Amino acid sequence: MPEYVDGFVVVVPANRIADYTKMSKQAAKVWMEYGALDYRENVSDDLEVDFGKTFTKLTKRQDGEVVVFAWITYKSKAQRNAVNKKVMADPRIAAMCNPESSPFDPKRMSYGGFKTIVKV
Repeated sequence: MPEYVDGFVVVVPANRIADYTKMSKQAAKVWMEYGALDYRENVSDDLEVDFGKTFTKLTKRQDGEVVVFAWITYKSKAQRNAVNKKVMADPRIAAMCNPESSPFDPKRMSYGGFKTIVKV
């Protein structure tokens, strides 16, 4: 069965990770209610690796910040578009989208849609 994934990377001040986690749990609930198959958010733990471009360099992470690597899985791109349309119209999500109270800087968020090519 083909799948489609929205992936994103966010830089969060370490002292705001509890706020970010609370917001993420609320967002996950909304996405899953509207049909997402899976919703995952993961906080950095080991970024100082010797291979490739590290997430620290890629995100320009500063001291006192952590990186969140996340994805939401859907049945297809069409289903993703339908789910996201409903999610973005949901007042619970609108309340989270205030940049002044956000626990992260939305301008430093990277986001994109991806076709699944390997699933084991």
